[in-house]
Amino acid sequence: MLIPSIDLQGGRIVQLVQGERLAIETTDTDVWVARFSGYARVQLIDLDAAKGRGDNLALVKSICAQLRCRVGGGIRSVDRAGEVLDAGAHAVIVSSALFRASEGGAVVDVEFARALAEAVGAERVIAAVDSRNGRVVIHGWKTPLSLTAVEAVKILEPWCGEFLYTHVDTEGLMGGTDMEAILAVRDATDRRLTAAGGITTHAEIDFLDARGVDAVVGMAIYTGRLKV
Repeated sequence: MLIPSIDLQGGRIVQLVQGERLAIETTDTDVWVARFSGYARVQLIDLDAAKGRGDNLALVKSICAQLRCRVGGGIRSVDRAGEVLDAGAHAVIVSSALFRASEGGAVVDVEFARALAEAVGAERVIAAVDSRNGRVVIHGWKTPLSLTAVEAVKILEPWCGEFLYTHVDTEGLMGGTDMEAILAVRDATDRRLTAAGGITTHAEIDFLDARGVDAVVGMAIYTGRLKV
C-alpha cells in the first residue's frame, strides 16, 4: 500500500532532502489534502515539533479532520501522545524518545515504550526506527547509535502495533531504496512494517506490497515523479 507523506514546517507543507535541505514548500494544504483524500492512510509529520521549535498542532487538527493520519514529530511523552491522538490522529509515530545514547553504546527506553503502550494502546503506537550506515540514528538523524534496526525492532516489538523503517541513506534522493535492508527488518518482526527513504516508483511500491510492506512516499509525489 502507498502511504503519502505530509511534512509540516512553519505552517507549510515541505519536503527536505536528507532531512535538512529545503527542496519544496507550499502553503496550499487544501490541494494536497484533496489529492490524498482517496488513501486509506496518510503520514503526517510535524517537523517543528520534532526539532523542538514549536509545533503545527492547529494544522495537524485540520488535516486529521479530513484525512486518516498517523502523526509523528515531537512525541516525547505520554501526555504529548495523548494530545496528538486527541487532535484526531489514528496513531502516533514515536522515534528518538524510544532510544538513548549511553556510555556503552545505546539503550532502548523500554520503560517509556511500555508506559506509552499502556496509556494509549500498543495498537496506536508506531515505533520509528531510522537507519543510516547500518545503524539506528536519532535526534533528526544526527546521533548514531551502536544498535542496528533489526536489533531495535526485536526489542520494541511488544510495545507497538507497527514499525516505520526509514532508510536515511536514500531519503529524499529519489534514487530508489535498499530493499535488502527493508526485508531484513520485515523478517525480524511479526508487526506490520512501513518503509520509507527514496521510494520512487510504482514498481518499488508493488515489490514491497507483495512482501507485506507498506511504502511511504513524499518527494517523488510532490515533484510529480510518481503520479497519484
